[in-house]
Amino acid sequence: MREFGYQRASDVAGAVALLGADPDTRFLGGGTNLVDLMKTGVERPARLVDIRELPLGEIESTADGGLRIGATVTNGDLAAHPEVRRRYPALAQAVLAGASGQLRNMATVGGNLLQRTRCGYFTDVTKPCNKRLPGSGCPAVTGDHHNHAILGASENCVAVHPSDMAVALTAFDAVVHYETADGPGESPLGEFYLPVGDTPHRETALPPGALITGVTLPPAPVAAHSRYRKVRERASYAFAIGSVAAALDVRDGVVHDVRLALGAVASRPWRAGAAERVLAGAPATTDSWTAAADAELAAARPLPHNGYKVTLMRNLMVAELTRLAEEAAR
Repeated sequence: MREFGYQRASDVAGAVALLGADPDTRFLGGGTNLVDLMKTGVERPARLVDIRELPLGEIESTADGGLRIGATVTNGDLAAHPEVRRRYPALAQAVLAGASGQLRNMATVGGNLLQRTRCGYFTDVTKPCNKRLPGSGCPAVTGDHHNHAILGASENCVAVHPSDMAVALTAFDAVVHYETADGPGESPLGEFYLPVGDTPHRETALPPGALITGVTLPPAPVAAHSRYRKVRERASYAFAIGSVAAALDVRDGVVHDVRLALGAVASRPWRAGAAERVLAGAPATTDSWTAAADAELAAARPLPHNGYKVTLMRNLMVAELTRLAEEAAR
């Protein structure tokens, strides 16, 4: 590991200034991803700026009935918050599915949004990787890719985004807020993660030198009737091989509102817009759930060893929509 300096930030503007003064600086929240990458040599910052004491650790209701979540809120506090559990249960479930209690008590919301891919080629500095070294190639395309992308990938990168929390936030149209040297800014989460294209090293639309200060969830009555389902290769905590965040409002046997986002299928959390459009005003039946899943997965382009994800994701979407519809009928 490269030697690095350490400094605590006392205010948001000061933290942004410290990063702006040295592009080889990184912000440190819980460190559950960054420190691991430093140990493997993927990240080699000259200085860490600790932001955990900044006043960004609250969860508050907004005037319009949504929630604002500070960037340094721990994953543990987020999952336990009564308003999150009541208004956005899929978000609480996603966070609980994401890691052990020890990690949840350290990891922060801002850090979770920015965690890097867990592709073995990315984390092994002896291997080429376009995310780590643009232009060096993507060996996963012809190598080990059984847990890689089936949607939105390119020949330059087939890795998937690892966050469970971000999948639920995507389903509920979350907005990311940040601070730069020029002032505050914001980005809808649906636009925050960039398509992989031919620049897989550019993962987000966050401006250089920016600090995430929080996330806003707009009011969404349908979100109170939501679930998050994650499938992994072992029963203990592991990254998803497929996941879905689903919310459903059924009235008189017809879909009134629906939200769907998929995880572990693309380089970013995948909003299932095609499926949502099929379900708008459709009868709340198994045939509708299946048609919606098929419409979304029609764009899937699996690799030789991850085609199972197409069937997995179809089954996940149908199962969770069925369960939500059954709960609504009780």
